[in-house]
Amino acid sequence: MHASPRESPLYEQVADELQRLVERGALKSGDRLPSVRRLAKRERVSVSTVLQAYGLLESRGVVETRPQSGHYVRSRRLELLPEPRAPRASATATRVTVQALVAEVYRAARDPDIVPLGAATPSPLLLPTERINRALAQIARTSGGIGVGYDTPPGCLALRRQIARRALDWGCAITPDELITTVGAMEALHLSLRAVTQAGDTVVVESPTYYGLLQLIESLGLKAVEVPQHARTGLDLDVLETTLKQHRVKAVLAIPNFNNPIGSLMPDENKERLVAMLRKREIPLIEDDLYGDLYGGGADAPRPRPAQSFDRHGLVLLCSSFSKTVAPGYRVGWVAPGRFRERVELLKFAQTIATPTLPQLAVAELLDSGGYDQHLRQLRRRLATQVAQFREAIAQYFPSGTRVSRPQGGFVVWVELPPGTSALTLHARALERGISIAPGPIFSAKQRFANCVRINCGHPWSEVMDRSVKALGRLAAELPSG
Repeated sequence: MHASPRESPLYEQVADELQRLVERGALKSGDRLPSVRRLAKRERVSVSTVLQAYGLLESRGVVETRPQSGHYVRSRRLELLPEPRAPRASATATRVTVQALVAEVYRAARDPDIVPLGAATPSPLLLPTERINRALAQIARTSGGIGVGYDTPPGCLALRRQIARRALDWGCAITPDELITTVGAMEALHLSLRAVTQAGDTVVVESPTYYGLLQLIESLGLKAVEVPQHARTGLDLDVLETTLKQHRVKAVLAIPNFNNPIGSLMPDENKERLVAMLRKREIPLIEDDLYGDLYGGGADAPRPRPAQSFDRHGLVLLCSSFSKTVAPGYRVGWVAPGRFRERVELLKFAQTIATPTLPQLAVAELLDSGGYDQHLRQLRRRLATQVAQFREAIAQYFPSGTRVSRPQGGFVVWVELPPGTSALTLHARALERGISIAPGPIFSAKQRFANCVRINCGHPWSEVMDRSVKALGRLAAELPSG
């Protein structure tokens, strides 16, 4: 089994072959899959390839990993729904106007009585809250004046050292001096956009893409060109190449690892091609790697490489934070801005002067102690299970003709409702019943995806979640379609 340059990656071929066996009934619910070494020998592939394949199947909800036991076909009530279709390419740049719609989603997220399926936030029950708070309290007692002084750019050295050490495992040769800490990933992305664009410039975004990125583009007076992405492999590079010939693009803003809202994972060869394509035109890539640590698969599955790992010319600005894995409220983020470091550092100082010191030190301690990796293994396993549970419920409760994404990481799913079904109407009626969702139009500069919604799977499955998804499915079935 060998992939040609135009075929899917080898691990994905192995995963697809096993999934076909499950779908045909050759492998049934509860059946134990071959051991990693046995399957590697049988398929004449590496152990790493099999681990990636099993990780992909786990993120799709096809298999589950049982500690000290192996991989098993997951019990599923219904067959997997088809994936959402890729949108058509957009030929024009457009001003972005999503602020009002996004405000509605966040108003609902602040209401404790509303079931939080809208904003993409993990449940506090899944986060190392007690441990990180203890670390913060200990540091506050012992740090003296360090904790109350300005930690001016580039920010906390202890944290930058830990991030640089971890980046080596991703294939990124980043030194602590090349990193700048920020107030969450959103500030990192904001600073990066400001460093490489001016009002009126055109940037490329994925379609669909995270609405927070569209808000940034709108606030900076930029125009966006949407390039479609595929549910599995992300940004369509052939369409991107055509787009770059048609428009004077000043930056590409993308989420190669587990795009929000689709959950796609760009293959390494595509990341390398993307970086080379932009290098030829001297166009910066602003890479949002917020979900990179939340990859699917078992404990031994490799973390996907950022596109930055293929950059040799400083054109990739890599942004991330610990908001989805440790503590959203700590607002600890960072950026590796490549050749734009000096510009980003000056903008950081002008914008917020410094990143709060104590939260940075607490996260650095968690990383240094090994507690982060221990927590991450458990978090990834629980999120993969929750995503599979939500997908099963959608398959059971939503109307015929529904499509749902198969995210390979992160914790959101993208649901394409039957044609003609209004996501905005569903959003409004769901809120009346105490359920928040994120309607598709806020994920597009042109407010496309009128029949799509994003659902947050970051909260443990429960009777409340089951009732809520069932209610959403019933409401969707009641809406006009066609």
